[in-house]
Amino acid sequence: MGAVATTFMAGVDLIRRGVAQPVGSLTQLGTIRLGKRTDNRSPALRDFVPLADIEHLDFAAWDLFPDDGYTAARKAGVLSAEHLEASREFLAAIKPFPAVFDPGYVKRLQGDHVKRAGSKMDLALALMDDIQRFKRERALDRCVAVWCGSTETFRPPGAVHASLQAFEEGLRRSDDDIAPSAIYAYACLRSGVPYANGAPNLSLDFPAMVELARREGVPIAGKDFKTGQTWMKTILAPGLKARLLGLDGWYSTNILGNRDGEVLDDPEAFKSKEVSKLGVLEHILQPHLHPTLYGRYHHVVRINYYPPRGDNKEGWDNIDLFGWLGYPMQIKIDFLCRDSILAAPIVLDLCLFLDLAARAGMSGVQEWLSFYFKSPMTAPGLYPEHDLFIQLMKLKNTLRWMRGEDLITHLGLEYYD
Repeated sequence: MGAVATTFMAGVDLIRRGVAQPVGSLTQLGTIRLGKRTDNRSPALRDFVPLADIEHLDFAAWDLFPDDGYTAARKAGVLSAEHLEASREFLAAIKPFPAVFDPGYVKRLQGDHVKRAGSKMDLALALMDDIQRFKRERALDRCVAVWCGSTETFRPPGAVHASLQAFEEGLRRSDDDIAPSAIYAYACLRSGVPYANGAPNLSLDFPAMVELARREGVPIAGKDFKTGQTWMKTILAPGLKARLLGLDGWYSTNILGNRDGEVLDDPEAFKSKEVSKLGVLEHILQPHLHPTLYGRYHHVVRINYYPPRGDNKEGWDNIDLFGWLGYPMQIKIDFLCRDSILAAPIVLDLCLFLDLAARAGMSGVQEWLSFYFKSPMTAPGLYPEHDLFIQLMKLKNTLRWMRGEDLITHLGLEYYD
């Protein structure tokens, strides 16, 4: 219940009361073209598919600090005093459940509002009890979970992640390779709760969890919210490739001072984020198909913790490219963004789209939600699609398919009908 979660929850409260607008949310402000351009059919997304109404959302969270939502939001320092006070009563009523926490996975944070249990399986069962209690006490029909927590220490998948049987055995013996985020994911899926992973953690991006999602008929998505610098890369890199301009190097550095920056100041946690960020260019540019243009570029990513910056992140990029006859050029970007402000509408959209997918009987990895992630999960054997515009086309075509509408291919055949 840190900066992203409290900004999301307060935002929904303010939007419901008409104090603010849901800027950045595809589910709330987006439209979708249907049929030919000459048909002039472009309804709002929320009118086209049966999304849950935000008036019907309720909220719960886990956290290793006992602060209620108002206190947590005030400490996060994202929202203005005016917005904090307007949402004070609503936020103060949200008190977190004790967290599942392992300091070996997040070394820069310490908290005592944590669960104590005999094994990691016991911890998972305790989380499942929390979910059932929340649903029962609030008289809820359905739940969706979105990981808005910290980045964990990088761990590659191992034998314990290879199958559901191996994973459950690992939970019972408290295998060290099972991260807290994976315990949350397991508990949610066992409870029939769709789950989205907003961090670069392994969490549910391994065979055992995909197997569980399929068995329980639950949709899953991830990983790592695509907000600031990587979002810009997935806009610009497709443009360079579309014009077949060459790339010598792309240097990226970030300055941020929130809890995320503090956690990522640990080299082992940064490794998880680095892996998530570095894969974007390779998949978009496809150097194996264009070795002369993209076969030798240097891609560097840095994150610097600078406390005075708070949640106001700065993403700085220097791009060295070359054009006709090999002549060099440069692009420089300085994106002064607000991390949680960019992430909050993503959380809302994922909640509503995953709930829609669950009601539509869709289960397993939801590749059509790649639009929201730096390192999208895919079906086994497939590479992820990172191009933002292809991702958006896939998302909207999935919604068209769900409603029995023709898919938009942009072939222009309407001129010959």
